[in-house]
Amino acid sequence: MTSILTDRSLTPPVFLAPLAGITDLPFRNLVARFGAGLVVSEMVASQEMVQAKPGVRERAELGFGLENTAVQLAGREAHWMAEAARQVEANGARIIDINMGCPAKKVTSASGAGASGSALMKDLDHALRLIEAVVGAVGIPVTLKTRLGWDERMLNAPDLARRAEEAGIRMITIHGRTRCQFYKGRADWAAIARIKDAVDVPVIANGDITGAASAREALRLSGADGVMIGRGAQGRPWLLAQVAADLWGADAPQVPQGEELADMVCGHYEEMLRFYGAELGNRVARKHLGWYLDDAGTGAALRKQVLTSRDAGEVLRLIPRALRDGERVAA
Repeated sequence: MTSILTDRSLTPPVFLAPLAGITDLPFRNLVARFGAGLVVSEMVASQEMVQAKPGVRERAELGFGLENTAVQLAGREAHWMAEAARQVEANGARIIDINMGCPAKKVTSASGAGASGSALMKDLDHALRLIEAVVGAVGIPVTLKTRLGWDERMLNAPDLARRAEEAGIRMITIHGRTRCQFYKGRADWAAIARIKDAVDVPVIANGDITGAASAREALRLSGADGVMIGRGAQGRPWLLAQVAADLWGADAPQVPQGEELADMVCGHYEEMLRFYGAELGNRVARKHLGWYLDDAGTGAALRKQVLTSRDAGEVLRLIPRALRDGERVAA
């Protein structure tokens, strides 16, 4: 497939899933440099975004104006969803994605600003009002990310998908679990086929895709048009490009090793310091550094030293040593 949206080519159809606290701008940029058809911003609450009037950093975080980047909105009120959509379009967003799949209790609970995310699958009429409000508010493509249903007794994603397509949704991503499964068990890729059969717009399979083999199997069982990868890319920003090369013949990425890997990890760390500021950036970076070191097999003592240091200069000095330590252990 050469074009996944009629007026915008998102190729190869290997996309980075939005992950709260993980797929921030520095990480998305790194994944995009290796190669990805689409990256999606972290979920943003529509009402809070409109009322806060995002500043420079927030605008950058959402990826306004960046090619092949979707801004993901969540909410429960049609007014605020439409206003947020207008705001992000005015700021240069290229694609808006509506979140109806987040399973987190703070998002799905009825208190506060909750009862959104995957909770909307319990009330498809209301879900459609939100979709219609967003689609009607903007001229850019609007996509939808959701799950198989709320629970095993409410597997209504095919119905939601049909109605969403009629309302103007241009692409649908399905995580192959119900909300009540959270991330337990295995994603049911075969169940995604029911959504694929229900609509003509592209359908993207998500959940437990960690490499080319699982991506190929997800596509075989679901009949989907592409895949979306989330947790599998943690510590491996080149993974999407590898999958694209293996399944769609895209250019194979040069997976960094040795000194090149150390340079990439140090560069990612420095970018996070620039984006967030030194103190916050150092804290936010620890999860990413931990994944890199785990993947390399770094020893526990040196890993702890890297992840507990508050001195950016020390962290930068330790990273190459820590990755070499991992190489020795692996050998």
